[in-house]
Amino acid sequence: MRLIVEPSDGVAPLLAAIKGARKSVEIAIFRFDHKAMEAALTDAAAKGVRVTALIAFANRGGEKSLRELELRLLAAGIIVARTADDLARYHGKYILIDRRLLYILSFNFTRLDIGHSRGFGVITSRPACLKEAVKLFKADCTRVEYVATAEAFVVSPANSRSVLGAFLKRAKKQLLIYDPKISDKEMLRILADRAKAGVEVKVIGQVSGRVSYGVQKLGAMRLHTRTIVRDRRQAFVGSQSLRTAELDSRREVGVIVQDARTLKTLIDTFETDWDGKRVKAAPDSRASSAESDKPAAAASPKEVAKAVKVFTKELQPLAIKVKKAVRQAVGKAGEDVLRDKDVKDTMKKVVKQAVKAAVKAAVQDARDALPQGSA
Repeated sequence: MRLIVEPSDGVAPLLAAIKGARKSVEIAIFRFDHKAMEAALTDAAAKGVRVTALIAFANRGGEKSLRELELRLLAAGIIVARTADDLARYHGKYILIDRRLLYILSFNFTRLDIGHSRGFGVITSRPACLKEAVKLFKADCTRVEYVATAEAFVVSPANSRSVLGAFLKRAKKQLLIYDPKISDKEMLRILADRAKAGVEVKVIGQVSGRVSYGVQKLGAMRLHTRTIVRDRRQAFVGSQSLRTAELDSRREVGVIVQDARTLKTLIDTFETDWDGKRVKAAPDSRASSAESDKPAAAASPKEVAKAVKVFTKELQPLAIKVKKAVRQAVGKAGEDVLRDKDVKDTMKKVVKQAVKAAVKAAVQDARDALPQGSA
């Protein structure tokens, strides 16, 4: 068993896995914009590997890109299946290589998740997990019901509530949790009970309501993983938060592990994040070590124009959201809202924060749009 730690490991482990496939690659996709990943899948298909991509029927704001991805993959000779629309989302991320290695990921196949967010991936050859993953992939490709039969393979909505609830209840000394938003009432009660019983509970992320245990945000980077380490002896890594929707009405996939080396890395990473130490991202797989040592060259006007185009495209959704928020505020309070100093100050702060986040993401995409060595 091995562990991928993002953003430190970058995309290299996934590219190596696809390149190493001899017979088949089966990949479940929720979000996907990583060109190197797409090229690796295309190359594998060209070499005669049977590549099958199971693509979510929709994701928030990205259905068009999913349909475009389907067409590109089909043109490359890749088998494409689309999930059903019976669940709120098909959010699980995993890859099967030759049905002998399973990559269960808490991150999407995107530049943001792989290069700029805390995420984990578990690589396992455990027969029980492989068998369940193959069964799940087939079920979702053919749109038939999946029935869970292995407790270590955690699938929403099949068994995640019962498995994760029991996992938390068994904690005797400590729970280290990464979770963007814990809000499910049952899980909140379990955590409160464990804390009351003397279990040390630490959460990096957010928790609904007032709690009696430690909660803090991840300051160094974006948080995307869902991970729980129990008593330093077992850990859950997957795509489901302890939220009602992600336990009961979405397809989410995770795994429970007890490999000592994997646990040590998870614990060390959590403690580093808890202490607020910064972590460097892995270098882009497209740049060689020699290239990374070269001084940056000035971008040409054409290259700058291309970067600006990417930047503008990123800011368009933000403008729409801001206009919508203002429209709603005016609709409720009338034109007097424009003379309300508190409302205007609050709106300025919200817009400032939103613009800051959008600019950060847009700058990265602008850099990606430039040729290597120009930014």
